[in-house]
Amino acid sequence: MIASDLRSGVERLGDMIAEARTIVPFTGAGISTECGIPDFRSPGGIWTRYRPIEFGEFVASQEARDESWRRRFAMEEVFAAAKPGRGHRALASLYRAGKVPAIITQNIDNLHQASGFAAEHVIELHGNTTYARCIGCGQSYQLDWVRRRFDEEGGAPNCTVCDEPVKTATISFGQMMPEDEMQRATELSQHCDVFIAIGSSLLVWPAAGFPMMAKNSGARLVIINREPTEQDDIADLVIRHDIGEALGPFVGN
Repeated sequence: MIASDLRSGVERLGDMIAEARTIVPFTGAGISTECGIPDFRSPGGIWTRYRPIEFGEFVASQEARDESWRRRFAMEEVFAAAKPGRGHRALASLYRAGKVPAIITQNIDNLHQASGFAAEHVIELHGNTTYARCIGCGQSYQLDWVRRRFDEEGGAPNCTVCDEPVKTATISFGQMMPEDEMQRATELSQHCDVFIAIGSSLLVWPAAGFPMMAKNSGARLVIINREPTEQDDIADLVIRHDIGEALGPFVGN
């Protein structure tokens, strides 16, 4: 059901939240745009300006690794300045109230943790860009360390432990999805009363399969997104309005 207007959508969502025992939110880039972080797929988004560097290219080419890190450094002020928006804060309120056991996110910006979610309850399907990790042994590195080494060596550094490339702790095109996170997201999707997909185009698979999985497992499906998605037809409620305005009334509840 597509909400006829924002008010009716918010009222219906409020009823569903009140009735639910277990709510699983699933978030995409749209929830963070009001925080100043541009999305990837929309007109003017990051991927319309930069060709994505695939994982195989990153591994094979020092030039690709250098360019990948230059792009990340260029975005540092944006990520560092971003604070949780109304959508993040509303979901954190539901988390503190015991309605949300964990959150599934396609985002890499760490804003759910900043809003109050414990790190272990944020299931990051596409990783996290606020730190780095060796692609060989998994050693973690702070971005400041990477920047210093990049400047000193004139390019992307390798791991001090195993000498393999160091990459942001994100999942790139062509890189395997994180097995543990995928399993946890599957279990949550299959055992919730309400599944709320927020700010996602629902085009990136396999992540886009979780709303459908939840619906097929008996959950009521809510989609909050400015633009239509391919799963609107199976949703119990669709709110095509600004995410901050749709979720703002639930901040502090």
